[in-house]
Amino acid sequence: MLNKVALIGRLTKDPELRYTTSGVPVTRFTLAVNRNYTNQQGEREVDFIPITVWRGAAESCAKYLAKGRLVAVAGRIQTGSYEKDGQRHYTTEVVADEVKFLEWGNKQEQGQGDIPGFIPYENDEELPF
Repeated sequence: MLNKVALIGRLTKDPELRYTTSGVPVTRFTLAVNRNYTNQQGEREVDFIPITVWRGAAESCAKYLAKGRLVAVAGRIQTGSYEKDGQRHYTTEVVADEVKFLEWGNKQEQGQGDIPGFIPYENDEELPF
């Protein structure tokens, strides 16, 4: 069996760091990932993928990532369900094994131009991957 996912996208909001009752750090964020095609109106559609990161990587993501930052995530798909008000709800998320920061800096930095060595791409289609 194989359950492996690789994504590159931008955070839709700042990550949320929490701790389990046993003290294990967990961070959640949503990644906006462009689809490889445009719709009939010529617009590129986007998928919003929930990401969960555990332990040390969770603390690093909470410290350094912010809304709009470009990241690469490798991990696995995890599904689940819960019942609320007598109705069953289903969930799907990616549990990250790796998170690579493709744009670096502290959350407090105002602009990407402040990041040493950062060269912005005008169009994500120019990226070699």
